[in-house]
Amino acid sequence: MIIDFNNIEEQELAHFKGGEKAFNAKMFFDGSVRIMNGRLVPGASIGLHTHETNCEVLFVTQGCGYVIFDGERIAIGEGQCHYCPKGHSHTLINDSEAELKFVAVVPEQ
Repeated sequence: MIIDFNNIEEQELAHFKGGEKAFNAKMFFDGSVRIMNGRLVPGASIGLHTHETNCEVLFVTQGCGYVIFDGERIAIGEGQCHYCPKGHSHTLINDSEAELKFVAVVPEQ
């Protein structure tokens, strides 16, 4: 299967999970797995949340920022991957002056 994000409309999700500004994403969801091509403008964030029933894999394709994973602040940048296992908490924050772009996969478990 090919997922063509060029043909998926971008959604602007203001204050996503309690974050700052907006999370912009093109999302694919088949009822079980969500795959997102996302971006955060400078100063934007995805709010702190816990993955109670699933995990998340987040791969940065452009820019940099940081995650807070189980209370620990960790820098993340282009070419790096962050994994949040089931039962753990995280947030993604763009504290840079450029867009932060990433691909995230959230499989239901």
